[in-house]
Amino acid sequence: MKNDREKRLLEIFFRALHGEGISVKQFALENELSVKTISRDINVIQEFLAENRELLGNAELGYSYHEKAYILQNDEFLKNSELLTLVKIIIGSRSLNKEDVLTIISKIKRFTTIKDRKKLEKLIRKELYHYHEVKSDCRSVIDNIWKIAQAIENGQVLTITYYKMNRHEVKRKIKPVSIMFSEYYFYMIAYHYNDMKFKPVYYRIDRISDIVGNKEKFTLDREHSFDEGDLREKNQFMFPGENVRICFEFSGLSLQAILDRLPTARVVEKKTDGVSVVEAEVNNGRGIIMYLLSQGAWVKVIYPESLVDEIKTEIEKMNALYQ
Repeated sequence: MKNDREKRLLEIFFRALHGEGISVKQFALENELSVKTISRDINVIQEFLAENRELLGNAELGYSYHEKAYILQNDEFLKNSELLTLVKIIIGSRSLNKEDVLTIISKIKRFTTIKDRKKLEKLIRKELYHYHEVKSDCRSVIDNIWKIAQAIENGQVLTITYYKMNRHEVKRKIKPVSIMFSEYYFYMIAYHYNDMKFKPVYYRIDRISDIVGNKEKFTLDREHSFDEGDLREKNQFMFPGENVRICFEFSGLSLQAILDRLPTARVVEKKTDGVSVVEAEVNNGRGIIMYLLSQGAWVKVIYPESLVDEIKTEIEKMNALYQ
């Protein structure tokens, strides 16, 4: 029957689309049909893909002698190595609850072959078993991200219920302008509703327990639009601060790790004792102090004097704890 064949063609196509190798012999047995019939079905799909290359970006249902099955191939599909990389990033970020992580990985696995799916499961099994998401005050970080993204797209004012670091609950009426990820957390960058100075405020999205969209809309001129790239280059641990040029000596093992962490950094001098002098433009907030102190005795700040004084004060406080 015509309807039976249409359903069969769709089943073959969607199984191939989800990474499954299509064995003509096996599929024929499953449907109690002849190998010749299934081969004709394969030919119909191949002809359709050839005549409609723009739909799936030059996809081909080609025969793999290694798999002894037809495999849907497309340069625009993610490779298994790329899918594994994405899964590792998702697990390593620890930013999503385990249920969401399992759902996303389950969907990603559908785009691998059955053989590679087993490899992927083996590679991530232990990490998933020991997965611990960061504690969250919202039901779903993913849902919050989507609500905020829609508000940014539509220029919609939001009222949020938020838990501060001291665990005090507050309500804020804000103009959301950006979403960023850093150090295990997703952040919303926003302006307070009545702030005419347009000072950006950072909110951890996992601490937003409620989001209400307002009828009010807002627009930002170019002067007050937010530059995520500039923030990512100069900010550490999402602590706000004014841009400032700093200079420090580094005597540690991996200078490249410093340059990777501070994208604006450049080596201005290499001394004979193996010490490198580094300059960088950064946000002069709590974050840069935390990062420089994390390098211990490998780092000595040279300027600005205000940063030198803050580092000294912090070291004195730390030393006092061990007296």
